Amino acid sequence: MNFTQFNLDSRLMQGIKKAGYETATPIQEAAIPAALRGRDLIGTAQTGTGKTAAFVLPILNKLLNGQRGVPRALIVTPTRELAEQINDVIRVLSGGTRLRSVTIYGGVGAGPQIQALRNGAEILVACPGRLLDLINQRQARMEKIEILVLDEADRMFDMGFLPDVRRIVKAVPVHRQTMLFSATFPADVELLASQTLKQPQRIAMGISRPAYTVTHALYPVPPHLKSSLLIELLKRTKTESVLVFTRTKYRAQKVAHQIQRAGFKVTSLHGDRTQGQRQAALKGFKSGYHDIMVATDIAARGLDVESISHVINYDMPDTADAYIHRIGRTGRAERTGDAFTLVTPEDNDMIRTLERIMGGPIKREMLEGFNYTVPAPPRSAPVSRGGHRPPRPAPTPSHYGRNRLAPRRRK
Repeated sequence: MNFTQFNLDSRLMQGIKKAGYETATPIQEAAIPAALRGRDLIGTAQTGTGKTAAFVLPILNKLLNGQRGVPRALIVTPTRELAEQINDVIRVLSGGTRLRSVTIYGGVGAGPQIQALRNGAEILVACPGRLLDLINQRQARMEKIEILVLDEADRMFDMGFLPDVRRIVKAVPVHRQTMLFSATFPADVELLASQTLKQPQRIAMGISRPAYTVTHALYPVPPHLKSSLLIELLKRTKTESVLVFTRTKYRAQKVAHQIQRAGFKVTSLHGDRTQGQRQAALKGFKSGYHDIMVATDIAARGLDVESISHVINYDMPDTADAYIHRIGRTGRAERTGDAFTLVTPEDNDMIRTLERIMGGPIKREMLEGFNYTVPAPPRSAPVSRGGHRPPRPAPTPSHYGRNRLAPRRRK
């Protein structure tokens, strides 16, 4: 479907052309007509499908008519990075319309955000905490909001924002259009949707399976050799840009230092970085100055870089949904991509879950010439009266065969 067929205001065509949009993606084709009719929407779509434009274009189309200089649309999102990316899309698509938008989030001074509100921004792209602060200070006025978008609702639930989101919903007018987007629908998100939306139209674009443009491979490895194997993979693989996922922010920083010592241009994205550091990391990764970014799940949520050729799971994620979101950062917009996952015996349960979702076994790979038998270093904990405990022998590669994986240990 061509964008001219949506009967959008002609003033939006300049931004659509600038963005390079010609043919609508499936989520855009399904969501834009319903949103233009004023319907409440519940949308499910995989990362990289054009979801942001699916709600931004109807917002701009509505706001072109009516009052200017007051907040009329509110987009609530879980992370600062995603707020900035949504705002980037708004700026491009609103070119020539004189509609104004502002991002509102913590970690930076509130002064410029308050000034933008006073200057009359019509669209607010906000993270819950700072937005509530400004509402309570009466700096952000909600009484004229006509469209509310709750983006990445499941991630806001994961991050503990759901109580804040409920307070925000109570602060906006009852008579409004609401669009909720969520990759998964745990009970609390379903309840929020039922309480917040009126006779919503559901649009699902198949988040239940990973993108068909991504090739998957598992790399069995003893836990203490993960970093060595990762660096060997990076040395031997032809890549454009690589996103490496770890389970914790401490490990993200540690792995980034190890990769840097191996001679790669690497940056990291995690919760301990300041806003300035996060923005510099994203800019360096998007521009290609850094070939590799090491990130945690929450920090990388909404990361929009089309040229990522490889996603490497240094740590297996805790859920199948998290795996799908991670590898959705590659293989975007019909490009092909690769997803490598370093696995240890405790990942057996998750591997079986992923293989059920994908309808077959995931390919196992052993890196030729890599020494999988290097013993683990001695443990540092002292043992009384008996000297130091001898090091445990390293598992051999046979421990990691398809039918030899040990049960996943609870942490």
